[in-house]
Amino acid sequence: MSWYAVQYKPAQGDRALAHLQNQEIPCFYPKVPVERIKGGKRSQNLEPLFPGYLFVNLGQTDSAWSKLRSTRGVLRVVGFANRPAKISDELIQHIKDGLDKVAAQGGIQPGSQVQLTEGPFEGLNAIFQAYDGKERAIVFINFMQKQQRISVPVAAIKR
Repeated sequence: MSWYAVQYKPAQGDRALAHLQNQEIPCFYPKVPVERIKGGKRSQNLEPLFPGYLFVNLGQTDSAWSKLRSTRGVLRVVGFANRPAKISDELIQHIKDGLDKVAAQGGIQPGSQVQLTEGPFEGLNAIFQAYDGKERAIVFINFMQKQQRISVPVAAIKR
């Protein structure tokens, strides 16, 4: 049995997952917690790690292949040259391990010491305060004998 990527219809990932599981097809639909600010209110939601895709574990001769395309919420099986593209077990396990590691650490905690790795403040130490949307974070740096609050790209932070 091998893993394959399945593209689901827009906003129907949970529906596709439920219908695939009802057919007893082993699935992997990785989700991560994401904090959003909408209308001045903070909310934490679980969002897909790979928006638009989930993974199924099927054998080459499995009878579920015929049902897969007609499953509610499923758009298509990702493939090349009319053949489904296999995904290695090691890659799926690596993703699962990474999700477990992030869940155990809980991401970067407020008050954690971080280092800025790019931009005008490169090389400075900072104190992480919070995530600011999907791609930015708010940190405090000591600058001009005062603690300054700045917003930086998440990619520019290193523990």
